[in-house]
Amino acid sequence: MSGHAKVERNLLVFAAWATSGFSALAFFLEGLARDSYLLSLAGVALVVVTFAIHIVINAVNDCGFSAGEATLGIGAFGVLALVFIAAWLDGGLTAVDYWSGLTLFGVLVCGFLLYLSTRHGLRGAFSRFHFKPAESGGEPQ
Repeated sequence: MSGHAKVERNLLVFAAWATSGFSALAFFLEGLARDSYLLSLAGVALVVVTFAIHIVINAVNDCGFSAGEATLGIGAFGVLALVFIAAWLDGGLTAVDYWSGLTLFGVLVCGFLLYLSTRHGLRGAFSRFHFKPAESGGEPQ
């Protein structure tokens, strides 16, 4: 990919997450603040839409997620999971907060697995994480 095309792709990804992604965050947080599962669910749906937009941008540009994007996504998921677990252990979650959080994490995990299986196939997705011993040089299958 040329430098100009890479800059355009990065701008499109940024624009998608800056608009739709932050709108998703706003809906999700407003749902938690108002104790409204439907508002939180709208936020989760917008996260799914934004992730799909990101995948379409990658497909149009014939590339995958960059290492930085993958690191940011996994890191954000981990931080959110830790905050959710801490709030749950503290006992400060209402039933709507609890189910909203579980819905978000369930959808994110299912989306990740669906992306891996459609991008690499079921065997290829497993091979991304499974490495054979030294007989094959430790390379993925």
